Amino acid sequence: MQQLGMGQAVNQALREEMTRDERVFIAGEGVGVSIHDNPMLPTADLLKDFGVARVKDTPVSEAAIAGLAVGAAVSGLRPVVEIMFNPFFTLASDMIVNHAAKLRYLSGGKSTFPLVVRIKTGAGFGAGCQHAHNLEAWVAHCPGLKVVMPSTPADAKGLLKAAIRDDNPVVFIEDMMLYFVPEPVPAEEYLTPIGKAEVKRQGRDVTVVTWSKMLGVALKAAAGLAQEGIEAEVVDLRTLVPLDRETIISSVRKTGRLVVLHEATRTGGFSGEVCALVTEEAFSSLKAPFRRVTGPDIPVPVSPPLERFYIPDEEQLIAAVKEIV
Repeated sequence: MQQLGMGQAVNQALREEMTRDERVFIAGEGVGVSIHDNPMLPTADLLKDFGVARVKDTPVSEAAIAGLAVGAAVSGLRPVVEIMFNPFFTLASDMIVNHAAKLRYLSGGKSTFPLVVRIKTGAGFGAGCQHAHNLEAWVAHCPGLKVVMPSTPADAKGLLKAAIRDDNPVVFIEDMMLYFVPEPVPAEEYLTPIGKAEVKRQGRDVTVVTWSKMLGVALKAAAGLAQEGIEAEVVDLRTLVPLDRETIISSVRKTGRLVVLHEATRTGGFSGEVCALVTEEAFSSLKAPFRRVTGPDIPVPVSPPLERFYIPDEEQLIAAVKEIV
């Protein structure tokens, strides 16, 4: 077992898949970085090891990067392109939403369109609202796109390898704060199935559904609650689309209570989809109203104290749990 940050785990997945399949290539702004620049970066030294034919440093144009990916996928390649920050997805969305997401449907399923769009997301760097806005609910709303948001380096590696081998377009969203948090990653070959959530902590009193960086917040809160005799079950979605409905419903039927935690803003956030699912499928199992713990409906502040206010923390989650337990 190796200790890797998420950036290193992504790098390892890219390296293994580019070695396995010569059709896989990467492209994006600044992907040709050296390991000497920062060994934790996802594309470090890939240019050195695979050359300019497989690693394309592109102009600063997210629309062009997305168009390159769609054209390459149609031509039989398996592109992995990087949109540097989540809000910049808005610039690439025409090609991804109006073309990549719809081409296989328009072919009646006869054609494959394998491409992966890697996106960096998350607050915590003081980079301001133009770089830190979480837009996963926007992407999940678009039929034809799979949406993956790993919480651990091990999941990031296994899910990215599965995404690269998938014959559908996958939007793979990585929280930048997780690049620098080493955790165990298996050294052997493995894939993590897209569309399967994981119960990261067993509990009997309340289900906490979360994903990405907020998994760490949920596990810390669960440990604190356990000291007070409240056992929280923590479900890590890992994949928003397709959504693992069965794992969510099974957990809520077991605990009778639900809290959904995410960093994205509240209105229109993906927590609403999870709560709607539980209301439709497991309403009779609920012992109390569900709760949502999310970022506030404001742009992400650049000021460090205000940014800390924006990001949900353990105290907010503990308070929400205590309201319904």
